[in-house]
Amino acid sequence: MRRWVILLFAALALAGCSAIPQEADPALWRVESPQGDIGWLFGTIHSSPRPLAWETPAVRTALDQAGAVIVEVGNLADEADVAATFARLAKASGKPPLSQRVAREDRPALAALLDKAGYDDGDFTAMDTWAAALTLARNQAGEDDARNGVDRAVVAQAGPRPIIELEGATRQLSLFDTLPESEQRDLLGAVVREAAMPDRNLSAAWRTGDMAAIEKETRKGLLADPELREVLFTGRNRRWTARIAEAVQAGRKPFVAVGAAHMAGPDGLPAMLARRGFTVTRIE
Repeated sequence: MRRWVILLFAALALAGCSAIPQEADPALWRVESPQGDIGWLFGTIHSSPRPLAWETPAVRTALDQAGAVIVEVGNLADEADVAATFARLAKASGKPPLSQRVAREDRPALAALLDKAGYDDGDFTAMDTWAAALTLARNQAGEDDARNGVDRAVVAQAGPRPIIELEGATRQLSLFDTLPESEQRDLLGAVVREAAMPDRNLSAAWRTGDMAAIEKETRKGLLADPELREVLFTGRNRRWTARIAEAVQAGRKPFVAVGAAHMAGPDGLPAMLARRGFTVTRIE
C-alpha cells in the first residue's frame, strides 16, 4: 500500500511477503443507537506488502460479540469472479492511447509508469479509461499486497455469521464505469501522479490508527476533485450510513469492516452516524 489512490482502489485488485505478520493497532469504534442497539466500525486496509496482525483484543471481542459482518465486497477472495466482472465492465473499443487521455504535463510520468508495469501506450485501446487507471493502480499495489488485505481476513473470520455486502464488486466497479470520460481521465491522471510521488507510508498511519493523517489524505489528489469526491467518497458514505444504521437498529450487532479512509473526518461514517443520533465512541 503506497498512497491514497491505492488505499482507495486496492480493494479491487484482481490478484514473497515476509512470513512474520506486522503488528497493527487499527482504529475501532463502538456504535450505539438511542434504543441501546450496538455495532462496531472497523477501519481496514485493503492491501499490504506483509501479512498483518490486526486482531487486537478489542477487535477480537467485537468480532466475537457481532451478529453479522458488513464489508464493501464479500467475495474478494473469488478472484475469478471479480476479474470477470472487471473485464465485462472495462471492455471498450476505439479508445485513444493512454498518452492522449492525460494532460501533456503528466505524459512523462505515464510513460515511466507504463514502462515499469510492462505496458505500451497503445495497450489500452480496448479498455475504458477508469479501467486502465485501476489496472495501473493494481500494478502499483501488487497481487500479494491485495491478498494481505484485512477485508479478506475479516470475512475469513466471520464463521457462521452472515456476510452483508454494502456494494459488491459489480456495483463498486460500476461507480467508475458510469463516471463521465472527463472524470475518468482525472482519475487516470491522479493514478499517474501518485505513482511518481514519494511513498507517504499510509500503511503506517493505518497500523497506528492515525486517523488525522488518513483524513488529510482524503483531501488531496483525486478526492480534491468535487465530482470524484461526491461519487467515490461522500455519496458512498451516505448510502453506507443508512445501511449500517438499519442493521444496528434491527439488532443485528454488525461488525462493519470497510476501508479506514471511509471513517475519516466530517464526511466519514462515524460522523455521519453521530449526526443521525447514534453514540459513536472510539474504543481503539
